[in-house]
Amino acid sequence: MKTNRKNLSTLHLLYAAVCLALCLLLPFVTGQIPEIGKMLLPMHFPVLLAGFLCGPWWALAVGAVAPLLRFALTGMPPIYPTGTAMAFELAAYGVVAGLLWKALPKKTVHIYTALVAAMLLGRVVWGAVMVVLTDLGGSAFTWSAFLAGGFLNAIPGIIAQLLLIPVVVMALRKAGVIA
Repeated sequence: MKTNRKNLSTLHLLYAAVCLALCLLLPFVTGQIPEIGKMLLPMHFPVLLAGFLCGPWWALAVGAVAPLLRFALTGMPPIYPTGTAMAFELAAYGVVAGLLWKALPKKTVHIYTALVAAMLLGRVVWGAVMVVLTDLGGSAFTWSAFLAGGFLNAIPGIIAQLLLIPVVVMALRKAGVIA
């Protein structure tokens, strides 16, 4: 099948829909492990993959919508401030991963470059939004809360992302699913 612009747009829409569905499904799977379920960051995986699969703008949309849609369907994550901050964080993940993957040469090292940059910038965005939202709510978001929420409590998920996402992206490239 010859891939034209219309087919590619439809394909990216399909990938975005699958990634959004995974954002809704994976928290149920990891939630069965109460001790580490939240630390695995289940909604982050599909959004980061969306950046590689369908580009920055679809991935931004998936990241922005996923926590809000999940809240509307299940009541989790709480919309204020967690779900709102996650929407900004995940949108940043998707757009940064997608922009860097699009701009950089298609080498394995750049999978890691895009992934790490997206993870770091997304956490900074999350922290900034949390500062604004908690300040509006009359409380303070401290440096220790940022480190704990953005990094220390997320170590299992960060490690899993660094191990699994490059493998999935390389497999999808080898299969010809992505460039």
